[in-house]
Amino acid sequence: MKLATASAMIDAALAEATRLNASVCITVVDAAAWPVAFIRMDGAPLGVIDVSSKKAKTAVLFQMDTEAFAKIAHPDGAAYSLENTNGGLTSFGGGLLLKTSDGAIAGAIGVSGATTEEDIAIARTAARLLST
Repeated sequence: MKLATASAMIDAALAEATRLNASVCITVVDAAAWPVAFIRMDGAPLGVIDVSSKKAKTAVLFQMDTEAFAKIAHPDGAAYSLENTNGGLTSFGGGLLLKTSDGAIAGAIGVSGATTEEDIAIARTAARLLST
């Protein structure tokens, strides 16, 4: 994940968050789960800094969106308490695995601070940049 790509994704996510009137934190990580770009919008609660980071980390480490991860990590799921591994993960939507047009894993984006549905929508808007 190049910084220019991560920055463009942050810009797209910021525009969508602004359109939704949401204040969020946005984290972009590379394929090894290391941070590439981060931003905290004015008014975003401090607690969602860590949540956006963990959403991105979860998506890339398990190669799935956190919305799907939530289905296996909930109390009745096949991998209940999996979110307690790897220094802490997040098992709800807003983290998206990012793939290049040829299917290679580029990294992940995590968005937190709005509703789960809005976090997902904001992340999807940013993720579309990789498919163009």
